[in-house]
Amino acid sequence: MKLIHTSDWHLGHTLYGYDRTIEQKAMLEQMVELVREHKPDVFLISGDVYHTSQPSAAVQTMFSEAMVKLHCTHPDMYIVVIAGNHDSASKHEIFTTPWRALNVYAIGNIDKEHPEKHIIEVPGKGIVLAVPYAYERNIPDGFFQELIDFAKGDEAGPVDKLRDLDEFAELPIILMANTTAKGADIAGHDKKYDDQVGGIDYIEVEKMGQGYDYLALGHIHKAQYIHTGKHNVRYSGTPMSVSFDENYKHTVSLVEVNKGETPVLKELEIINPFPLVTLPNEGYATWNEAKELLSNFDDSIPAYIRLNVLVEGFLPPNAKDEAYALTNGKQCKVCLLNTKQKNASSDIKETLTVQELQAMNPLDIAIDYAQSKGIEFTEEMQDMFKEVLAQVAREEM
Repeated sequence: MKLIHTSDWHLGHTLYGYDRTIEQKAMLEQMVELVREHKPDVFLISGDVYHTSQPSAAVQTMFSEAMVKLHCTHPDMYIVVIAGNHDSASKHEIFTTPWRALNVYAIGNIDKEHPEKHIIEVPGKGIVLAVPYAYERNIPDGFFQELIDFAKGDEAGPVDKLRDLDEFAELPIILMANTTAKGADIAGHDKKYDDQVGGIDYIEVEKMGQGYDYLALGHIHKAQYIHTGKHNVRYSGTPMSVSFDENYKHTVSLVEVNKGETPVLKELEIINPFPLVTLPNEGYATWNEAKELLSNFDDSIPAYIRLNVLVEGFLPPNAKDEAYALTNGKQCKVCLLNTKQKNASSDIKETLTVQELQAMNPLDIAIDYAQSKGIEFTEEMQDMFKEVLAQVAREEM
């Protein structure tokens, strides 16, 4: 069975207030062209289709139009979509019935009482087991293995009819899930938007059962294999950057899966017409050096820019205005001045005891904190801070 495996589209994501619809539509058009070229049997989207659980009508329309285009490009292809932690399960399932006319199977919730809903037969090609956002606390013990056993015919289940097919023993089993697998490289993953990475919410791959031929994972943004010794467990990664720290190639996975064999995989790169660029590309520069890098950035290249600035004290109060002025006439947009103290020395430790905190002057805490972030705490700001402290003191009397 030939499949395209992708995930983490994050449709509707904005970057520091900049709308990314043009980029997202360009990514979806590339998906359509890949389907046209490779004609897969199955197109898998392993969760996090949207960036929020309440996407706008325009963003939902963008997704729906993409599904229609994918189907019309290759009508025999099955499309299987599972919800991720960023998605609304109900929004995936509300149009379950009409989607079936386009061979689109959307699974939003884990149904412990009706596991058969997670099993999609691709006639003569294989079986897909689709499990939306999963973590240890919402998955019944043995749920993954139960699905696999159903698909293999080891247990009485909804695909018993397959036992009568001569080719049943040759059909590969594809398991797909949206989760954090233990051992995953979360480099660049933006924890600000996702507090489920790492910690107690990972799932050990061993607990996801045995007997599948390929495990198509979503949720982690860096494309990678999870090493189990079989080379058949993979995150496809996000096809476009969600943060500046995701400074690696973004792809989808084209996979050939045969029963009992190691999957053959090829990465297909997705090109972002408006890439995320950090200046300098390694380390930090002084403010004057950073401005020079921005000034020399090619006028014709559209990009989002993050400046990594090494500061000793504070950036000038008008630093952002200076940066914006340097982009006049350019196609790039400045998103972030990311500062680091040259000689970071603060009286504030990363962790303070209650006693230590009580012994410190609130104004000193505020000044030191601002300095650690490369922000100048001006005399005007100090006066305003003192007024707030005084107001709080009066209210407590």
